[in-house]
Amino acid sequence: MDHHQIARALLAMFCGLQGAATAVIDLSRTHATHPGWLGHARFHVVWQTANIVLLSLFEIALILVPGPFLTCRFGIAVILAAAPILGFFLALFTRRLYGGTLSDPGGMLPWIVRVLGTQLQIDLNVVTELLALASLAAIAALYRNA
Repeated sequence: MDHHQIARALLAMFCGLQGAATAVIDLSRTHATHPGWLGHARFHVVWQTANIVLLSLFEIALILVPGPFLTCRFGIAVILAAAPILGFFLALFTRRLYGGTLSDPGGMLPWIVRVLGTQLQIDLNVVTELLALASLAAIAALYRNA
């Protein structure tokens, strides 16, 4: 197996995990069925989840279906996989404009860590999305440098 094949397999796994994790987390009691959320917010999270799952399936097809333009299709899949991650950071950095928060009571609460007597709150979404972005960049670099 060469570096291109390894990178394609890793990207397909990444895309599958991205879609599956989004569905498991966002269709749970902490999100889509959260008792404190308004019905319209629930509708939007299910809509967003369906989009990410469908996008993940399309990305996997771009990567794994045999045919021409493998390098081009790989690049398109990387860009499409990056879109939800970049969308997260856009929402994160603009949340004060629309009153958004990273967590709700009854939802996924941040980690509380003490460092040198200072209490830090570390949001799991931010950690996950940073790791996802780094993983995606590493997969793209593996393919490019093969």
